[in-house]
Amino acid sequence: MNMRASTIGHDASDNLAALCKAGGDPLRLNVLRALANDSFGVLELAQMFAIGQSGMSHHLKVLAQAELVATRREGNAIFYRRALPQPLELGGRLHTALLEEVESLQLPVEVQARMALVQRQRSAASEHFFSRMEEKFRAQQDLIAGLPQYRDSLLALLDKLSFAPAATALEVGPGDGGFLPELARRFAQVTALDNSAEMLDLARQVCEREHLHNVRLQLADALGDFEAHADCVVLNMVLHHFSDPAQALKHLADHLEPGGSLLITELCSHNQSWAREACGDLWLGFEQEELARWACAAGLTPGESLYVGLRNGFQIQVRHFQRPAGDNHHR
Repeated sequence: MNMRASTIGHDASDNLAALCKAGGDPLRLNVLRALANDSFGVLELAQMFAIGQSGMSHHLKVLAQAELVATRREGNAIFYRRALPQPLELGGRLHTALLEEVESLQLPVEVQARMALVQRQRSAASEHFFSRMEEKFRAQQDLIAGLPQYRDSLLALLDKLSFAPAATALEVGPGDGGFLPELARRFAQVTALDNSAEMLDLARQVCEREHLHNVRLQLADALGDFEAHADCVVLNMVLHHFSDPAQALKHLADHLEPGGSLLITELCSHNQSWAREACGDLWLGFEQEELARWACAAGLTPGESLYVGLRNGFQIQVRHFQRPAGDNHHR
């Protein structure tokens, strides 16, 4: 009797084999672990894992062929992030299980140290940009998305939350202070936090001009130690300047009062790489699912979202995340 070909199609078995091959190397598993909350370029990954660029490119190619990583181009550079599993497709459950196991891995200490160095290099580049660009801040921001383009949407979401009269707010990275008058009218006390003295001076001018007596300006790093806790934390076009956005959300969630709200205005993912040089952006926007995943990992619950389209091709996402009312433990 003639034997027919296997019912597992050639393409299907190839896909499963690629997935198994990609997960069968310790370095590739560690790369997937490193990409859990961040995306990196091939040069950054080569630096972190202390191997040559060509060697890292090979490993990334294997991961990409297995659809375990996704890419985005920024100028001449390609950045890699973990791809989301597709549970209903062939290999989707295996993909999900592999990532769940990878989450339990602890990166080698030396890799963690080199990753921290990459993050510091990114932060230094961002701080240098703002230290020399404060006088051009508004013009540069308006190249993409200035406050007038999302103010009404943000205020609609903010007012819908109906904060108590005694509620407090914290704005991280207030820029030139343009949003502080709106916060000062809605909250009993507002703290404006920035790590740039030059930018904070612009915010101070707004406070003086608008007589905002309930606004306190604080020079501090949002990822460092600072005392302010608030019922509402606001980040307007700030997250793409953080070297480690996922860690930033986790840290800021600790500064939310139980039941408090985190409001994020950010660009959706885009490919306008000129924003890096013109506006000091470390990230070219974020995927909606990415922000939600990071917020959930920080112990926050996703709330309402608004999306604003801009004529120049960018899209803005206005997101609300909430700390559970019963969460009284500041991690």
